[in-house]
Amino acid sequence: MTKANLTSMSGFFLMGFSDDRKFQILHALLFLVTYLLALTGNFLIIIIITLDHHLHSPMYYFLKHLSLLDLCFISVTVPQFIANSLTNNGYISFGQCILQVFFFIALASSEVAILTVMSYDRYVAICQPLHYETIMYPRACRRAVIAVWIAGGISGLTHTAVNFSIPLCGDRVIHQFFCDIPQMLKLSCSYDFINGTAVAAVTTSTAFICLISIVLSYIHIFSTVLRIPSAEGRTKVFSTCLPHLFVVTFFLSAAGFEFLRPPSDSLSATDLMFSIFYAVIPPTLNPAIYSLRNEAMKAALRKVLSKEELAQRKMDLKAIFKL
Repeated sequence: MTKANLTSMSGFFLMGFSDDRKFQILHALLFLVTYLLALTGNFLIIIIITLDHHLHSPMYYFLKHLSLLDLCFISVTVPQFIANSLTNNGYISFGQCILQVFFFIALASSEVAILTVMSYDRYVAICQPLHYETIMYPRACRRAVIAVWIAGGISGLTHTAVNFSIPLCGDRVIHQFFCDIPQMLKLSCSYDFINGTAVAAVTTSTAFICLISIVLSYIHIFSTVLRIPSAEGRTKVFSTCLPHLFVVTFFLSAAGFEFLRPPSDSLSATDLMFSIFYAVIPPTLNPAIYSLRNEAMKAALRKVLSKEELAQRKMDLKAIFKL
């Protein structure tokens, strides 16, 4: 499928990264490796937290849902791009593009929301430890996660409805490797009005509220940590909080750059870099960021992978199948 053939089609043409066949295959392989790393890392976190009862606390409960969101988030765009690159076909149908926009925005919004909830959890744990169990009780945590998923779904529906209700003008060529809203808005006949009011306002206001909440939480956290007399205690808290702050800053800054600036007429290296920064890298790096410096996660991983634990799991499975 070429751009010339697209005039009679109802879908879109994703430009991707290159028209060179060798580079298309190289990009597909690089994205495939990245995708497999993201799947492996996030699946491991979900399995470890589920199996290890010592990790059944609010912090790891939210981390498990972050990993689930990351699994879904990276699966919305990367497999489609890999298939397009390997088949040398950048075409995506109108229905596929609608679904991709909905799930991408819904999961991205849910990820920002869960990161906000996680920052509040750390604030209560560090700044109000005596009230932690009262505030972050199991039912409250479940309600918070339900609210995260619902908020993401509403955001996805809103953006999808607004974006696909706009009449499109010109060639349906998207200068991106997935159906990205900022690039799609360039195709609309009323681009300036929509970009300046509806979509940009909803996206930036929601992200700004979450960012302010996270910043306020960490201001209180760091002011409390600096009063801890024990250097070991400060190190332990910083090793837990700093990775979280890094993830939030990385994700929101890259997404903010992409959504706030006017889309260009062609795909530049900067466009590619920032789209990868918020669409691909966070779901891939989150497992490493949250587990490599976390002693409890590393101990749980060693336990899950130990011969004794594997033998016990095998016996449990045999007992289940005999029932």
